[in-house]
Amino acid sequence: MATTSETNRDMDTKLIHEKYDLTIDGVDIVIAATRREATTDLAPIVFLHGFGSTKEDYIDIVHHPSFSGRPFLAYDAPGCGETVCNDLSKMSIPFLMETAKAVLQLAGIQRFHLCGHSMGGLTALMLAHQDPSRVVSFIDIEGNIAPEDCFLSRQVITYHSDDPEVFFEAFVQRVRSSKEFSSSLYSASLRHKVRVGAVRGIFESMVDLSDNADIMTKFLSLPFPRMFMYGEQNASLSYLGHLEANGVELAEIPHSGHWPMYANPLEMWCRIAVFLDRQKQ
Repeated sequence: MATTSETNRDMDTKLIHEKYDLTIDGVDIVIAATRREATTDLAPIVFLHGFGSTKEDYIDIVHHPSFSGRPFLAYDAPGCGETVCNDLSKMSIPFLMETAKAVLQLAGIQRFHLCGHSMGGLTALMLAHQDPSRVVSFIDIEGNIAPEDCFLSRQVITYHSDDPEVFFEAFVQRVRSSKEFSSSLYSASLRHKVRVGAVRGIFESMVDLSDNADIMTKFLSLPFPRMFMYGEQNASLSYLGHLEANGVELAEIPHSGHWPMYANPLEMWCRIAVFLDRQKQ
């Protein structure tokens, strides 16, 4: 016979896998999502993954007792993972933001904590800037907030190729040879997690927003608690002091680079848990 703690544990780790049918700007999408229902009155966390990653970056949340009872939603962005999209040529950060809004509506989520990594961090920033009243707090894991953050996406310009397959294959090889923690692990799954047809539009959009949309001002103007998380290999980012001086909590993850969820997930989850616990909702 199961004990009460065992029963609660089973409830806490139960995942719901769903498909959401939606249309954005004439593009038909079938979103692959994973969520956990609420067993408390805590606000859910909405996770937005980075380029070349998937919702599975965040599913281990169910194994960390600090998040017991906390509902969450993670899904594969169009062009990534198990999500199906019938026109990848329209991919961009604004498109991904509109997708996020549609997913939130279908999932019935009104108020939420946001957590986004890299591409997902930039998408989350644009979403939060457009409708800050719905966001309880924002955890930005190396999401773009300045031109210097385009170390991956700017390669679409610096290593330009008219052939998407040629560019992507060379991109994978460059990432594989990077000295950042977890770069080889990340590169090994890129071909399986992202569609080649989505790469150019997403990268060009990330560069354009980072260079021209004053996203630092947008980030600093958000009226709720914010944390910026980064790997210790990126502690030289020029704007970290500026963030801290403007009330943004910094979370440096040791033994990590751009992908703390791969290099040091335990520390990543611990810092997220402490930050959320202070929000009391």
